[in-house]
Amino acid sequence: MLLTLEKRLREAFSAHIADRYGATVDIVLELPRQPSHGDLATPVCFGLAKVLRRAPRQIAAELCAELPPVKGIRSLEAAGAGYVNARFDRASYAAAVFSGIEPGKDDSSKAIIEHTNINPNKAAHIGHLRNAVLGDTLVRMLRALGRRVEVQNYIDNTGVQVADVVAAFRFLRGMGVEEVRALVRDPAVRFDYCCWDLYAEISRRFADKDPKAFAWRAATLKALESGEGDLAALGAVVADAIVACHLATMRRIGVLYDVLPRESEILKLRFWSTAFELLKSRGAIRFETSGKNIGCWVMPSKMFRTSAPKGARGVAESDESAGEADGAKVIVRSNGTVTYVGKDIAYQLWKFGLLEGKEFRYVPMRELGAGAPWVTTAEGGSADAPDFGGGSEVYNVIDVRQSYLQDVVRAALEALGFQRQAERSIHFSYEMVALSPRCCAGLGIELNEKERAKAYVEVSGRKGLGVKADDLLDLLIDTALEEVRSRHAALDESECRSIAEQIAVGALRYFMLRFTRNTVIAFDFQEALAFEGETGPYVQYAAVRASNILRKHEAGQGGGQASAEVPSSRALARQLEDEQLWQLVRAMSLSRWTVARATESGEPAQVARNAFQAAQAFNNFYHQTHILKEKDPERQAVQLAIVRLALEDLSRMMHVMGVPVPVRM
Repeated sequence: MLLTLEKRLREAFSAHIADRYGATVDIVLELPRQPSHGDLATPVCFGLAKVLRRAPRQIAAELCAELPPVKGIRSLEAAGAGYVNARFDRASYAAAVFSGIEPGKDDSSKAIIEHTNINPNKAAHIGHLRNAVLGDTLVRMLRALGRRVEVQNYIDNTGVQVADVVAAFRFLRGMGVEEVRALVRDPAVRFDYCCWDLYAEISRRFADKDPKAFAWRAATLKALESGEGDLAALGAVVADAIVACHLATMRRIGVLYDVLPRESEILKLRFWSTAFELLKSRGAIRFETSGKNIGCWVMPSKMFRTSAPKGARGVAESDESAGEADGAKVIVRSNGTVTYVGKDIAYQLWKFGLLEGKEFRYVPMRELGAGAPWVTTAEGGSADAPDFGGGSEVYNVIDVRQSYLQDVVRAALEALGFQRQAERSIHFSYEMVALSPRCCAGLGIELNEKERAKAYVEVSGRKGLGVKADDLLDLLIDTALEEVRSRHAALDESECRSIAEQIAVGALRYFMLRFTRNTVIAFDFQEALAFEGETGPYVQYAAVRASNILRKHEAGQGGGQASAEVPSSRALARQLEDEQLWQLVRAMSLSRWTVARATESGEPAQVARNAFQAAQAFNNFYHQTHILKEKDPERQAVQLAIVRLALEDLSRMMHVMGVPVPVRM
């Protein structure tokens, strides 16, 4: 309802200001921090004062006196140096939010969100969880606002990281396709964990500048890109098995995908070849005949908004910047192989529907059961496959270290003349996840004295130093399980574990969301799982409390379904004169407004913050009000309506965040 009133008020101000003053100004509406300042406020008079050359306070008084009535707005008042504060018709507002009335937004355009994108060479780690949680929450935010969303998880199955693990199997272990396939099928082996160790082992060879390792990498990379020979077959076995592991890990935290576009099909179906010809024909890239980049196709530095990063936080693990000079970005190396970003340009063109005549074929991953994604294939394909791609805007959820490469992709679209698509190519960036020293101790990671004194400890997949996502989840579940058992001794083990899993997922997802995207997260078990403070379990506990009140009320009514009828307008008008009850109604009705604001700003942390504030407000109400013992039937009816609203609003925000609502805590 808040979105509706905000829209009505904005339109009324715009129309009146244009008619009365002949001016066009942006109308910004805010939620006042102080209840005494009303329910919505606007500083529009300050901007209008510059146009009219008059005092903001004087203009505010005129607007309050002259603005035509707005449905749902009880009064307007001039405040401070020139604010206009609006107060709602409390009874009509409460009746609407108790009834769940809120018109949806009609927008049939497709948003494509690409997230997770883990190299299929080893187990997922804690950093990948932040990507997946942010991406999945963005998907849920847009869908909550009525948007059509397609979720993609790009599988780089021909890249350097996969090549390194394949080379390790073949040249370090002497294993072929069938031997690795048997390893995948062995129930006693965690294949993604096995690859984790193997990747760390061969990475040490690269760190030591072992020439044999570099030769193995080059030969394997060439085989993967061509798709021919035993090394390519071995690469397919490794990548497919690891992808299955990743999907299983992400399902544990409620993350699903619509389609998995694979890099191998981008090459086989000649997506890159088509994009390459397009880039050449429109002068977006040039061939270098001299200098350090001789023999390469490059994109000039003048096309970029950002510069290539230097130092430890480089462009990518795969040494994508090697050999570049004068800021130019190598798109095709002198040996004819295309760089990571070149393939990403082709992929981005396809996502916008700009690769004429090029389309993937798809097969369902039925072996994964209900909710399984489709995966691209170069041959065959299903006639029942949905129409993927062709988005009107594209969000690429990739960490901040990839900002330069994302800018290269944007610059390519712009250079090709696709200005609108370049503007709607959005890098949804985020900072890394580290570990608190206390978390490292709990995981058995040894730290030296200097590391123990740090605020956080960085992890490295190449060095094998990190927290596997499944290990993290298992530890969170085991820790939560101890708490659940202590609180519910009568519950059987399976129910205790189910509740513990919900608490663990809620703790993890909330922790990943509560920090703004540009903040480095230092993950800490105790902080994430706390039942008090700004945590997932705290929000879950508030929802469970609301559910318990309604359940007990139903039991007190003889066990039947208690009436959820909205109190009458007169009852609402009388009871909501109580400022505490009115502020609670307002606080419990902000979920849709919060999601809309968070989507506009691109900051999911706003949803987490508002969920916590709503939980705080409800918990205070819970402690201060004896709802089930209330003697006044009218007042109790309004209080119960507020409890139902709290449960609905909290549940809605929790669903957007992917935080489960447990039956009990």
